[in-house]
Amino acid sequence: MKLLFRQRLFSWLDSYDVYDETGRTVYTVKGQLAWGHCLKIFDAGGCEVGMVRERIMTLLPKFEMVQENRVIGCISKELTFFRPKFRIDCNGWQVEGNFFEWDYSIRDSGGSFVAEVSKQLLNWTDTYVLDVSDPSDALCVLMMVLAIDAEKCSRD
Repeated sequence: MKLLFRQRLFSWLDSYDVYDETGRTVYTVKGQLAWGHCLKIFDAGGCEVGMVRERIMTLLPKFEMVQENRVIGCISKELTFFRPKFRIDCNGWQVEGNFFEWDYSIRDSGGSFVAEVSKQLLNWTDTYVLDVSDPSDALCVLMMVLAIDAEKCSRD
């Protein structure tokens, strides 16, 4: 399953639209005014299905992935000097690749492919392609990408 994740051009807060391969809107992401990043994810029908929120009183950036009012995972930035590195606590997944250039893959604890994330260049706004092997993992993969993107926005 491929998803196209595109930031809206004119929005005061972080807002994104997520499309499937046919161009149909699958998710809409809306930023909320809060201390730290808070991104709510809505399905095509407008129902809230998840949220990514930044924990604020931490030494390094840390994001919680919330689904049905419970935390299902956490992404924390680790202290590094040259390349960003993240600790992932979600489904036993690991992220490999080049975070700085925004091309990376997500694998499970056995090394099996979960998703590939790549940034499309030469667009007016941030645009990513998410290639997810199991459609049931799409929301969780989207939350991970949102958290990593939010951390990069904070750093820049």
